[in-house]
Amino acid sequence: MKTLLQLLLIPLACATGPASAADLLAAQSELVFTSRQMGVPVDGRFKRFDAKLNFDPKKPETGQVSFTIDLGSVALGAPELEAELAKAPWFDSKKLPQASFQSSAIKATGANRFEVAGRLTIKGQSRDIVVPISLNQAGGITGATGAFVLKRLEFKIGDGEWADPALVANEVQVKFKLAFSGIAPL
Repeated sequence: MKTLLQLLLIPLACATGPASAADLLAAQSELVFTSRQMGVPVDGRFKRFDAKLNFDPKKPETGQVSFTIDLGSVALGAPELEAELAKAPWFDSKKLPQASFQSSAIKATGANRFEVAGRLTIKGQSRDIVVPISLNQAGGITGATGAFVLKRLEFKIGDGEWADPALVANEVQVKFKLAFSGIAPL
């Protein structure tokens, strides 16, 4: 005969299923971007970000991804530019320190390839996006790579005098390589 505790835990075990919670390996991960200022590429990266992933490669549609970025950790290789990005027309990182992404659906599109749909929020502005992702595994580590184009003006990044796309292009190429431990074999 099952105890009351066992009966209460059965629905929880069924709800979580075989999906596994993965741990982000931050030291092996990167989040970079390329914007264009007066036609010249400007490369940057974020030094601090976190991702939470609950994913079963056999049932990707049951997975969930959440991602946060510390906007104050932007690095362009020039302290004066980094200080400028912290200001209100750009990231306003003192008032709104984080950007976030929360998935709403994960769909397989081929062998170890997926589309992750969700809501991206930056500076209080939210937009639905779809991000293509490729997965690979080696030595117990799962790598997730992908790229997408962010339209900065949709998120009020570069307000005021910087809103002119002739000065700073509206399209920003975002690329990431994330490393996780704890994902089942692909």
